[in-house]
Amino acid sequence: MTETVELRRPLRRGRRGSGRARSIGRRLVTLPFLLLGMTLLMFLISRFLPADPAVAFLGNNGADNQQAVDAFNAKYGLDKPLYEQYWIYLDRLLHGDLGTSISTGRPVSSELASAFPATIELAGAALLLSLLLGIPFGILAAARRRSVLDRLTGGVSMLGVSMPPFVLALVALQVLYLQLGWVAGPGRLDPFLDPPPTVTGLMTIDALLAGQPAVAGDVLHHLLLPALVLGLIHGAYFARVVRSTMIDTLGSDFVRTARGKGLAGPVIVVGHAFRVALVPTLSLIGLTFGELFAGAITVETITGWPGVGRYMYNAATKLDFPAVMAGTLVIGAAYVVVNLVVDILYGVADPRVEA
Repeated sequence: MTETVELRRPLRRGRRGSGRARSIGRRLVTLPFLLLGMTLLMFLISRFLPADPAVAFLGNNGADNQQAVDAFNAKYGLDKPLYEQYWIYLDRLLHGDLGTSISTGRPVSSELASAFPATIELAGAALLLSLLLGIPFGILAAARRRSVLDRLTGGVSMLGVSMPPFVLALVALQVLYLQLGWVAGPGRLDPFLDPPPTVTGLMTIDALLAGQPAVAGDVLHHLLLPALVLGLIHGAYFARVVRSTMIDTLGSDFVRTARGKGLAGPVIVVGHAFRVALVPTLSLIGLTFGELFAGAITVETITGWPGVGRYMYNAATKLDFPAVMAGTLVIGAAYVVVNLVVDILYGVADPRVEA
């Protein structure tokens, strides 16, 4: 009987691994169709907006000149049927052409390439801050349920979840920068400092690679305000998820068994309960990363951080639809890919779940 059981275990693991591989394969197959649907949706939204890009670019006086309007529409293909416009747009995307900015006349791909690393830097710093703030407070609140710390954590997390990012950004800008002077002003680097040579596009890493710790410190000083705003908001989500999951786990049978064996409280909380809470937390990271990109649009604009969010806001105010569409596509694609990776890691972290 023992030999039979031992022979069956590798077979079950093999089936589980093959099932996970098939599930990952299905998601990879559906990924292009998801991105295709995203491009179609963005294209239709941009074309059915009530505003006229020609009027935004030429101005009211230039828009009265029908010849100038026709030339503008012909240059950007707006005089063609809708299906033909979409086909041209899709063909350019497949060849790596994100279009030309109406407001600047430059390729959108080059403008996004200079702005995207700043958003990646901001999203990474904000995610790190949200994890460092949310997970410890979630663990402490669950371990000391109904205590003052638990109630305080619950109140602060509820406030963080319900507060819009632009409100907190405005308050933080007024208090931390204008009144207290604890954080740096708008921008990514002090104008009196030379930026480091571009290697990764992430200015803090590039400064350290170039042996410029003072430049890296100044970048972090400028990064602190927008990262703190986004980190506080999303740290509240992590605190609530970790607390809720750990409270359920601490009341489970295997935790009571561990206590009966005489294991210390910290070992039970961190070594047992938090390992269970780690699985939904890992899933939340993917959602948070996408929301950080969405929240960065307002936060970057208010704090003056030169990333994709600020770029898209400026493009939207000028009805620069090629820039807005390209920025939305890049953010959407990053969101989809990150969530795919997190779903795969979710299956690895919890073998009972197929990715």
